[in-house]
Amino acid sequence: QVQLVESGGGSVQTGGSLKLSCAASGLASSDKCMAWFRQGPGTRREGVAAISGSGETYYTYPVKGRFTLSRGSAKNTVYLQMDSLKPEDTGMFYCAAAPDPGCPVWWTLQGSYTYWGQGTQVTVSS
Repeated sequence: QVQLVESGGGSVQTGGSLKLSCAASGLASSDKCMAWFRQGPGTRREGVAAISGSGETYYTYPVKGRFTLSRGSAKNTVYLQMDSLKPEDTGMFYCAAAPDPGCPVWWTLQGSYTYWGQGTQVTVSS
């Protein structure tokens, strides 16, 4: 049974940092494209960062330069380091795994992913 478990969310002020973790079981996350999605209040879930099986990373424009996605040494954990946080980063963050090691062209879309975690809340106050 595949499980993705997120942790590390919390409340910070503008400019603060958080590091999210996604622990995968039941699959080898190093063999999958792994991504982080954000769902803000009243908005749809959208990808913010992804990492391929080979370690290539992708970021959306609003987070590029502020967020860093990496794999842990244990290989079944991915991390999202979030720096210089802004109030618009507020939302529920979800970890997702795609079927293949390569990240799809439409990596920011929910339909590209097979497995999902339950999410971890990030709140950034001004």
